Amino acid sequence: MNLFADIRSGVLACLDALVADGTLPEGLATHAIAVEPPRDAAHGDMATNAAMVLAKPAKMNPRAIAEALAAKLAEDPRITSAEVAGPGFLNLRLAASVWQDVVKAALTDPSYGQSAMGKGQKLMVEYVSANPTGPLHVGHTRGAVFGDALASLLAYAGYDVTKEYYINDGGAQVDVLARSVYLRYLEAHGQEVAFEDGTYPGDYLIPAGQALKDKVGDAYVGKGEQYWLDDVREFATEQMMDLIRGDLAALNVEMDSFFSEKSLYGTGKIESAIETLDQNGLIYEGVLEPPKGKMPEDWEPAEQTLFKSTDFGDDIDRPVKKSDGSWAYFAPDIAYHADKINRGYDQLINVFGADHGGYVKRLKAVVSALSEEKVPLDIKLTQLVKLFKNGEPFKMSKRAGTFITLRDVVDQVGPSVTRFHMLTRKNDAPLDFDFDKVLEQSKDNPVFYVNYAYARVNSATAKAGAFADVSDAALAGVDLSGLTDEAELTLIKKIAEWPRLVEIAARTHEPHRIAFYLYDLASDFHALYNKGNDDPSLRFVQEGDVNTTQAKIALIRAVSVVILSGLGILGVTPVEEMR
Repeated sequence: MNLFADIRSGVLACLDALVADGTLPEGLATHAIAVEPPRDAAHGDMATNAAMVLAKPAKMNPRAIAEALAAKLAEDPRITSAEVAGPGFLNLRLAASVWQDVVKAALTDPSYGQSAMGKGQKLMVEYVSANPTGPLHVGHTRGAVFGDALASLLAYAGYDVTKEYYINDGGAQVDVLARSVYLRYLEAHGQEVAFEDGTYPGDYLIPAGQALKDKVGDAYVGKGEQYWLDDVREFATEQMMDLIRGDLAALNVEMDSFFSEKSLYGTGKIESAIETLDQNGLIYEGVLEPPKGKMPEDWEPAEQTLFKSTDFGDDIDRPVKKSDGSWAYFAPDIAYHADKINRGYDQLINVFGADHGGYVKRLKAVVSALSEEKVPLDIKLTQLVKLFKNGEPFKMSKRAGTFITLRDVVDQVGPSVTRFHMLTRKNDAPLDFDFDKVLEQSKDNPVFYVNYAYARVNSATAKAGAFADVSDAALAGVDLSGLTDEAELTLIKKIAEWPRLVEIAARTHEPHRIAFYLYDLASDFHALYNKGNDDPSLRFVQEGDVNTTQAKIALIRAVSVVILSGLGILGVTPVEEMR
C-alpha cells in the first residue's frame, strides 16, 4: 500500500474523466503531477499541484481546473473534502477509514514500504574501491556505509542490485606496497630497515612481512627486486585485500563481487574499449593546451592519443595513451566501465571520495560514449569526516602510520552506531563524528532516539501481552476508530509517508533521507508517548481494557515495523530493549 500513489492514481482517473467529458483537452502530460503532504498540516492531509501543472498546456485558468477536479474528487469515498487554495492548489482531507487501513497494511503486508519502481532493472553500485595498500580509513568508512545503504535502498525499491569493489591493483602504488612489505620481510629476519619517503611505514604491514617469511623463508633475502617484485606484489595485494575484507565485515558490509584492475591488462580489454571509441570517431592524436591553474597529472607537452570527452560535456579531451606508448591511467577506467556495460547493467552508480571530483565528467563522458547514451552513470561524492573525542580532534592511529582506520571507529562505537551516524548528513556535506555524542542517550543523538522508540514499543507490547492478544494478525483486525487524538493521527500520517519516502530516496540516490525520516517518526512517537504522561487515556496500555489497548498497540507496532524496515536499509541492528 502506497497511499500517496493510490490517491495520485485517483487524481489521474478524475482528470481522465474531465478529458472524457470535454472539460480538459486531450493529450495533456501528467508526469509532473504530484500528491504530497501539504506544507502546513492545517491545510489538509494531502495536496496536489495538478491544476497548476495542466493550466498552461490546457490554456485554462488553474483555479477553473482545480474546481472541476475538486468536484470529481468529491465522488471518491476516500476523500472527505477537496478545497481549492491560492492560485489553484488543491488540498485534500481523507476519511478516517483510510488512515486505519494504513496501520493494518503495515501490520499485515510484509512488503509495506517496498516499491516496484525499479522494475527489476540491473543496477551496479561500485563503492569503497580503495587502493589495496592498507586498512580502510575513516573516509572509506563513510563511502562504504553510504554505498551499502544506497544499494540496499535500491534493492528495496525494486532494482536488481550488484555491489562491487574495484581493486586498484594495476598501478605503481602496488609496487610501493610490495617494496614496503619486503622491508617488513627483512625486518622479520632480524634486519634493521628504514622506510624511505614513498613507502608505507604502518605497523599493519608487520604481519604481512612475517607471513611472507613463513611462506618463502629466506629465499628473497639479499636479492634484487627483479627476483621478488612480481611475487611479492601479488602476495602483498592478497594480504591487504584480506585485511580490507575484514574491515568491511566489521562494518557489516558484504560485497557481491570484486573486480581486479590487473585483469584488464594483457587480456585485450583495454585495447577493445579504446577501439570501440575509435570506431565511433572519438579517438585522435593531438597535443592538449597547457591547462590554466592546477596542472593535471595526465597532461604532457607532446602528442598523445586522446578521447573526445568534450563531445559529452567534459571540460577538456582526455589522454588514453601517453606519448611513450604506455596507457594513461584513464585507459583501464575506460575498459572497466566498458566491462560493466557489457555485463548488461541498465544503470551504474559510482561512490567516490571528495578528492575524486575531477573524475566525474570524464567518466560520465566515456560511459555515455560507450553505451551510446543508453546507460546512465551517477557519481556520488562523499565529503570528509572530522573525528572528535572529548571535544578535541581525534589523533591518528599509530598502527596505520598516517590515518585513522575504520577499525578505530568501529571498535569505539560499534558498526550500527557508525553506520547510522554516517548517514545523518547528505553524502556531499561534511560530517562531524564525535565519539562522545554518538553514544549519548538523548534526543540530540538520532541513533539513540530511533532505537529508544523501537525499544519502548517492545516494552509496551510485552506489557499489553499480559492480558491481550498482541500478535500482528490479531491487532490488524481490531477496531481503530478510537485513535482520534491529534498526536495519534500525526503518527499514522507519518507511517503513511514511508512508501513515498522510500521512492523519493531511491529516485534521488539519497539514503540519508531514510535516517532523517526515522528520526522524525521516532519524534512523533515520543511526542505521543510523552503526551500520555499528562493524559492517561493516551497511554498505550489501558489496564483492563483489551480493545482500547489493542488499538493503541496496533498503532505503535506499525511504527516499529517501519523502524525495523528503515534500519534494515541502513544496515543497523535495532536495540530490542533499553533500561
